[in-house]
Amino acid sequence: MTLQTIAEASHGVVLDIAYATAANFTGKPVYSRPGCYLHADAAAALGRAVDLAKPLGLRLKIFDAFRPSEAQWALWNFRPDPEFLADPRKGSPHSRGVAVDLTLIDARGQALDMGTAFDAFTPLSHHGSTAVSETAQRNRFLLLGLMSAADWDFYKNEWWHYQLFDSKKYPLLSDADLPEPMMAKVPA
Repeated sequence: MTLQTIAEASHGVVLDIAYATAANFTGKPVYSRPGCYLHADAAAALGRAVDLAKPLGLRLKIFDAFRPSEAQWALWNFRPDPEFLADPRKGSPHSRGVAVDLTLIDARGQALDMGTAFDAFTPLSHHGSTAVSETAQRNRFLLLGLMSAADWDFYKNEWWHYQLFDSKKYPLLSDADLPEPMMAKVPA
């Protein structure tokens, strides 16, 4: 199966692939290079969300999309926390190319206040948390509304995570399924 490349110019999004940097919960890069890929069905749903956000003067900023199975194992081995990470033995929607981690940004490129940072693995990250400011709650509901209207399902524990419904019908994919690897080669 072929994954589609998601690019800023062609898809009208901003890319900030967190796992290619140290700005993630591991504190170090997981990917050797940034890449943003989605299954065609997810890419179409992303396009719908972009179109819904545009008249509101908003854009989507993507932190992660397709995550090779090898990366899911690296994250799980660092922090095996089923409240915030899919057990790689069961498979993650990210490793199927049908999930995206994202936020909303305004016309100036400023991220809307969501109450926590991406990858903040605390109860404050839950969609229904009332312990964050009213502004953050409104912004989360705005993101939820846009993504839901574009046919995305949400994960209750992470305001940033959306996946296609019936994600398990898509096959698990690895770094070898990419046109150019995202994971560092392990010395033999």
